[in-house]
Amino acid sequence: MSDSTTGSPVVLDVWCELQCPDCRSALEDLRALRARYGDRLELRLRHFPLDKHKHAFAAAQAAEEAAAQSKGRPYVEAVLARTEELAAKGEPFLLEVARELGLDTEEFDTALIDGRHILIVDADQAEGKAVGVTGTPTYVIDGQRLDGGKSQEGLRARIEEIVDRLLAGQE
Repeated sequence: MSDSTTGSPVVLDVWCELQCPDCRSALEDLRALRARYGDRLELRLRHFPLDKHKHAFAAAQAAEEAAAQSKGRPYVEAVLARTEELAAKGEPFLLEVARELGLDTEEFDTALIDGRHILIVDADQAEGKAVGVTGTPTYVIDGQRLDGGKSQEGLRARIEEIVDRLLAGQE
């Protein structure tokens, strides 16, 4: 490959929710994919809060506020690493993580109260339902849906196969 900037990055949408233990397991795969492909792969976190997790919708809004404050990925990873605490503590935990990461917690709290990120979360959820997402994590790449909620087994290899094929097609 003579020039790695020739094509646009391959997009991998990851429908996820921050109170989901399976999404926490998927983090390792996502880190490995980021390490392998760098900016040739655009990982897009999409929100799909599940009704069975009562703090997932607030957590999705919190992740959007963290992104607005330029700490989206660290925030998501910190919350996913502690799904049990989110389940036990709810919104105070979301603010606690924001504080730990040095975010503006007053603005954070206001964002959760005024619901400024609800439309983004709703739009992700609606798009997810439209493409057949029923659980998390679910990956969509090149029009193919891969369900990680049942098992993460072999998914990273499958994603790498698709990314490699798409990148080879750009050369």
